[in-house]
Amino acid sequence: MSADLRTPLGRIRGLGSSKTGTKDFIHQRMTAAALVPLSFWFVIAALAQVGRSQAEVAAFLSSPVNALLMFLFLASALYHMTIGLQTVIEDYVHAEGTKLFLLLIMRIGALAIGATAALSLGRLALAGH
Repeated sequence: MSADLRTPLGRIRGLGSSKTGTKDFIHQRMTAAALVPLSFWFVIAALAQVGRSQAEVAAFLSSPVNALLMFLFLASALYHMTIGLQTVIEDYVHAEGTKLFLLLIMRIGALAIGATAALSLGRLALAGH
């Protein structure tokens, strides 16, 4: 028998010492599951664009289906990345100020990449119709 060191209230709520339960764990597994088929699509789509002109690639991404799949791939990958990097930063950076700074920079960077990608895909999708 192993000793359960959680408080009775913690056992009832199912929360660990971090007070967040398994939300990040579940979200990371969900994004990983979503990334499996999306990554296959991305690799096949990227290989199909090799040797094509910029206009042909833009036409490919202006298709609503391809634009949506690319957006879902990028959004899932960025969210998956932020969860993983947050875990690494929280586990291995011990100075609170540095930890907060790195978390902030990581989130701002991911948001900037995601917003830029979403706006670019939106422009391509709207320009194609």
